[in-house]
Amino acid sequence: MQRSVGVVVPAYRPDVERLAEYVTAIDERLDPAVVRIELDAPRPDAVERLSSLPATVATAPYRRGKGRAITMGFEALDTDVLVFADADGSTPADSLAAVTRPVLDDDAELAVGSRRHPDARIARHRTFARRRLGDTFAWLARRLLDPQLFDYQCGAKAISREAWTTVREHLYEPGFAWDIELVAIAGALGQRIAEIPIEWHDQPDSTVSPVGTSIALARGLLAARHRAALINENRLHGMIAAQREEHPLVDADEQ
Repeated sequence: MQRSVGVVVPAYRPDVERLAEYVTAIDERLDPAVVRIELDAPRPDAVERLSSLPATVATAPYRRGKGRAITMGFEALDTDVLVFADADGSTPADSLAAVTRPVLDDDAELAVGSRRHPDARIARHRTFARRRLGDTFAWLARRLLDPQLFDYQCGAKAISREAWTTVREHLYEPGFAWDIELVAIAGALGQRIAEIPIEWHDQPDSTVSPVGTSIALARGLLAARHRAALINENRLHGMIAAQREEHPLVDADEQ
């Protein structure tokens, strides 16, 4: 029996025309049960322009952050497989389908798109600075986390509903570091992770600030390592956690 797929596309002040084309391509290629656009701080005409798409548009009047938007989107889905893709369309619909396939076939609980995999195809390159920062982050993540991947931050991932119900309570990062935390927690819980090479189209007008995001990612990487260690009952990290008062995203969204 074919498992159902739901797709979440987190978007903050997106290029509406590009987003519309991308959502249409996802709908045609993946044939998902639902596509849900999580739209933060939308411009006045954005919702109306997106209303004709084969998608549900959920809005927030402020910028929630990528991680919080995806989490809220996943919580609203009732499909067997949960997928997210960045709104700029850097991962084409064909590659997103390839990322989804291992989870659909029950070959993995979490599938991670990879721009740095040796078999990945880069159709449009990022600037040298962004490539260097990304390479450095991936190198550091491989040394701090158990999952050994080429790419942790690619904006295309798929997870089974069963795995999501297990990892959701361990996710705290509201921003771009959510990706790395998801991978770290899945690894700590012993879930099967598949890294899938993709075709990548870098978008030069991305809203991501390379320097600011890199600092936030570095902090998020250390936090992800800490939370993975808690799952493994590391005593030192348990003592650190006892000094903090934090709420996972799923609890914070209910408050």
